[in-house]
Amino acid sequence: MTAISAAERLRLEKKFPDVFKQSFFKRFGLLIGLVLTVVYLIFCYFFFNVGPAFQNGKWDRAAIYVQDWYSWRAQPRLRFEDGAVVPQWSSRGQYAQGATIDWLTPQADGSMVATFNGDANRLDISTTQVDVYVDGVAYPVTITADGAFAPADVPAAIVQDRQKVLVNYGFAGQAEIRDNQVAVQRRFFGWANFLYDPKSPLWGNDLFSSIGLVFSGDRVNPDMSNAQYVLNQWLNNQAWQHGDILIKLLQTLVMAFVGTLLATLIAFPLAFIAARNITQNRPSNWFMKRFFDFLRSVDMLIWALFFTRGFGPGPIPGIAAIFFTDTGALGKVYAEALENVDDKQREGMQSVGASPLSVNRYGVVPQVLPVFVSQSLYFWESNTRSATVIGAVGAGGIGLKLLESMGTNSDWDKVAYMVLLILLVVFIFDNISNAIRSRLIGPAAH
Repeated sequence: MTAISAAERLRLEKKFPDVFKQSFFKRFGLLIGLVLTVVYLIFCYFFFNVGPAFQNGKWDRAAIYVQDWYSWRAQPRLRFEDGAVVPQWSSRGQYAQGATIDWLTPQADGSMVATFNGDANRLDISTTQVDVYVDGVAYPVTITADGAFAPADVPAAIVQDRQKVLVNYGFAGQAEIRDNQVAVQRRFFGWANFLYDPKSPLWGNDLFSSIGLVFSGDRVNPDMSNAQYVLNQWLNNQAWQHGDILIKLLQTLVMAFVGTLLATLIAFPLAFIAARNITQNRPSNWFMKRFFDFLRSVDMLIWALFFTRGFGPGPIPGIAAIFFTDTGALGKVYAEALENVDDKQREGMQSVGASPLSVNRYGVVPQVLPVFVSQSLYFWESNTRSATVIGAVGAGGIGLKLLESMGTNSDWDKVAYMVLLILLVVFIFDNISNAIRSRLIGPAAH
């Protein structure tokens, strides 16, 4: 490459001074920004005690929660009563009355065998002794009135915790041996009784057998078709509450849609008052913009708490919270779009003597309508997710149901189910929104 002469360089410097003589911030601005960001992150690390927070985190408990999302736990309490081992199930029992449980087998002498990973890892439970098998080796745990006591030489899977003995078989499950019972947690992949609860006549049918039943000519219930019967049993599943969850999901969607629609209808005319080039009145412009600032400066969650106290739990506070917040946000966006319209079209309408209403209708609205539609659809998508959050504070919908399931600390599989439903709905609504934008505005909306 041939070097340029000094005269040519001087000529180029005079012609393009911004290229050859950049300011200090243009040359080193990016580097300074990166250094400041790193310094700020280091400050946050120490100010918020990030290191100790990670060190003190209950990661084992977090792992259990994650496992509960994609698996389920059968949790019988095997009580010692009158010389026999009697299983007692929680209110969310996963098995039907009298069902045969392949991993929990009662014996003729009143004892019980609980298997975890085959016969090599099992518990042989009686009222006086529990033989804990780990990798085929038995370790007898003695049951006395003072507690349960393991032998001295045991593997890491068996832990003596004061008067009780803890047994850990990994993902397969755990057991807690006490003086009067053995609390067992047996874990399996999948979601237990997702189709039908144990009290349903269809309990034990999987998805394929249910589909086969729908197309079967023989009616299970003479009062309704098999398709109606299967759907009825699925919706009325007492363990998973599909019907209630779907109704709460519909409430969430209604909150998002109605709140966004009302905000759009109110923000649209108010934005014309806020726009300085449309309404030639400075006090009106200032007042309307401050009104928008007030509405959007209060977070949607705060509005939801406020209206919940006023109207009580339900979808009305959720709709009002979305309506108030989005009226402020959409009003600001709409006003800014109006202030950036091309005035030539307005001037053309005014030159032919059109009324102010006609000037705005034909000279302004066609220019800003794509922006208005696009922003309203975006807020509609966003509010589908936001309605879930505000529902958790009492505004109803699936958010409240989600919070209830989290509060039990044992229904994390149901939490995962509702999260997947929300993700599916957001995905569907995102595609619907894109399709509408494509129709109204054109492919560029994507």
